[in-house]
Amino acid sequence: MALPGQVTPEGVPAFKLVLVGDGGTGKTTFVKRHVTGEFEKKYEPTIGVEVRPLDFSTNRGKIRFYCWDTAGQEKFGGLRDGYYIHGQCAIIMFDVTSRLTYKNVPTWHRDLCRVCENIPIVLCGNKVDVKNRQVKPKQVTFHRKKNLQYYEISAKSNYNYEKPFLYLARKLTGDPHLSFVEEVALPPPEVAIDLAEQQRNEAELEAAAQAPLPADDDDELLE
Repeated sequence: MALPGQVTPEGVPAFKLVLVGDGGTGKTTFVKRHVTGEFEKKYEPTIGVEVRPLDFSTNRGKIRFYCWDTAGQEKFGGLRDGYYIHGQCAIIMFDVTSRLTYKNVPTWHRDLCRVCENIPIVLCGNKVDVKNRQVKPKQVTFHRKKNLQYYEISAKSNYNYEKPFLYLARKLTGDPHLSFVEEVALPPPEVAIDLAEQQRNEAELEAAAQAPLPADDDDELLE
């Protein structure tokens, strides 16, 4: 496996992507949606992590993320620094049907930033295909406080799947015009998403972004 910030034997730029968030938020499902990641599953048993290479074809050539998935280790009270070390970008995931997973986002962010300084981070609210959403778009404010990118996603329906990777690729290459030139290799959706409903959510998110940040803590927003 290529070391972070290096190139693979085939000459592909490779980056270590750290994926964090509470157990059950859909992190593993999200990574496994990328078909090519299944072929070269790496396991680092010392720190309980599965490392999957995810390849994307861009207008600047191929790029690879070595995606570190915690494989359930977050259940044991935090992750070891070895998991974060040399991380060059990160995705923090919560589940929009579970308030607790959003409440824990600041803790994941703090742990991440303690080891990895100034790396691009995307916050993802997963499971937007599920009807009884608990965390409303206007309640998602943490990314604005910390200047992170935020995307609503649904791993099982492939909704917005490629957006976090495209954002990170642009940040890592310093090219805001970088684009994916091939469809990302994904299996057919497992569930359907109500696109009209989700468009309303995205509009609510956009409207909230124009409003001043609430002075209260995120906790109160979720009461």
